[in-house]
Amino acid sequence: MDPVIIVGAGPVGLALALALAAQEVPCVVLDEGAGEDEYRPARTAVLRADTAGFVERLGCGAALHEEGVRWNAWRAVRRRQLVHRHTFADAPEGVAGTGEARGHGHGLPGERDAAGRGSAGLGGLGRGAGRGPGEVTGPGPDAKAAEEGVEGVPAPLHVPQHALTGALRAALAAPPAARLVRLVTESRVDALEQDAGGVSVHTRGRHETWWRGGYVVGCDGARSTVRKLLGIRFPGRTAVERHAVAMLRTELPWPGEAVLHRRPPWRSGGDEVSARPLPDGGWRLDWLLPPRGELVTPEALVSRIRETLAGWCGDTPAYELVDTGVYTVHHRLARSWRVDRAFLAGDAAHLLGALGTQGLDEGLRDAENLAWKLAGAWHGGDSPQVLLDSYEAERRTAVAARLRAADQALPALRSGGGLRTYLRGGARGLDALLADAHLGRGPLGAPPAYPLSPLTPMDPESAVEVGTEPGAPVADVPVTAPDGTAGRLRDRLGRSALVVLVAPGTGVWDRRHWVTAGVMPRLAETVRALPVAAELLVTEAYPGAAAHTVLLVRPDGHLAAAFAGVHPDALRTAARTLRGGAPDRQGSETPEEASVP
Repeated sequence: MDPVIIVGAGPVGLALALALAAQEVPCVVLDEGAGEDEYRPARTAVLRADTAGFVERLGCGAALHEEGVRWNAWRAVRRRQLVHRHTFADAPEGVAGTGEARGHGHGLPGERDAAGRGSAGLGGLGRGAGRGPGEVTGPGPDAKAAEEGVEGVPAPLHVPQHALTGALRAALAAPPAARLVRLVTESRVDALEQDAGGVSVHTRGRHETWWRGGYVVGCDGARSTVRKLLGIRFPGRTAVERHAVAMLRTELPWPGEAVLHRRPPWRSGGDEVSARPLPDGGWRLDWLLPPRGELVTPEALVSRIRETLAGWCGDTPAYELVDTGVYTVHHRLARSWRVDRAFLAGDAAHLLGALGTQGLDEGLRDAENLAWKLAGAWHGGDSPQVLLDSYEAERRTAVAARLRAADQALPALRSGGGLRTYLRGGARGLDALLADAHLGRGPLGAPPAYPLSPLTPMDPESAVEVGTEPGAPVADVPVTAPDGTAGRLRDRLGRSALVVLVAPGTGVWDRRHWVTAGVMPRLAETVRALPVAAELLVTEAYPGAAAHTVLLVRPDGHLAAAFAGVHPDALRTAARTLRGGAPDRQGSETPEEASVP
């Protein structure tokens, strides 16, 4: 079959090409630009754990660790009061779960804690009134109202977008992508035709020619040419939010911690300002601007910077201003994400970003979701239409829910809250809602689930409930392959489905014994005969799962089904549904009973 044509060489298009190459699908990436990424350090991306893991599996792990920063904690401040301080599940030792700001004694002068007591600053919550800067004691009795660990929520990864794009381009030059992906620069698409056997795309520029492909994916941004050529409408809301941005190097009182400050008590603070750490002492500062008007001049932005730094530090510290900008957030959703053999992904399909939601996060989820489905159709399938239709059914529904949640929250959060702010707990509830978006949880921030996907078996025989609902992302538990290779479950994603057996004791048993004992031989034989490529793994435990539970996990890390024991017919039927085939009548065999895996 002809290669997949990807229009657009931003992070989403490059990630899709790498994900397809990992599954031996050739691609042509058409880049309108010259193949060089503009150095804009103020243009950054916040990646949640699932999207950061996806990019790392594409071969960008070392670059992300070098160019990006994972936050130690996240602070929410309203006026002079610390409302929340959240630490993350994977924060450095001595930080996670304690709520203590070790060595962070300085902070907002005159700040008050959740009980109304004075403190030394943002680092002083619960340390007792009247203590001097830098004095840190254990959390006080009222500290729990404002400080908490985020159980199970890994720290987001903050990375400059040019560094992310550069890492993806470098991965394209390494095997296996180097032999499967052709990146064509200075090629602007101006025509697209489809027929029963594939698509034809015409470009002008340095390469004025027709390109032939099996499928085409428009990853060409908000002004997508592919979307326009397909005649797809792009309705939504314009100028939902405006932000002024500055990237600078300085020292702030909470190294490694992100801060969201609502209603800051200085003149130019506006309604909201945030600070997110970057490598080498860098920080990205964002100020929420009025929706219309207020031209941000260089002088006005410098004034904002100085007043904000003075408000946080007491005096304006020395700083190096590296980059600035102003950006406007729009909320839009394409009416359709698929027309025959043509697809939309990333900003070509949706725009969002208000209240801390992350558009690039959703674009990378598009790429991960679409890649394994295109690979399945490209390599051949008994019902690829259902498989390919599921991309829009899952991803458009998930993004629409995110946009709907943001649009419903905006009036309360961006209009002062009205009467709610005068009711007991009203403002705190709004703060918690906004925190969810930034922390990656709740309707504004949590990774999406696809419970109504056409690829999820409906009430399969022998199914059992576990701690993950069908269609939701699986827990990242330690796993072992039959060859003895050990790692994390999510590190095995992207190339095939996974069949995971919950087998207590495998961590201490010699592999030569458990790989041939109990249900393992029968399960291994079943996995080899599945209608989809699948890898067999075992884990000591999985949340909510009993011993000998069998999990079928999609290549993108979402749970397809869970079974109470080894049921070959039920597992085959679920695998057939996963590839887009019609489920057949399931068997009623009895699972093997065993006390060992």
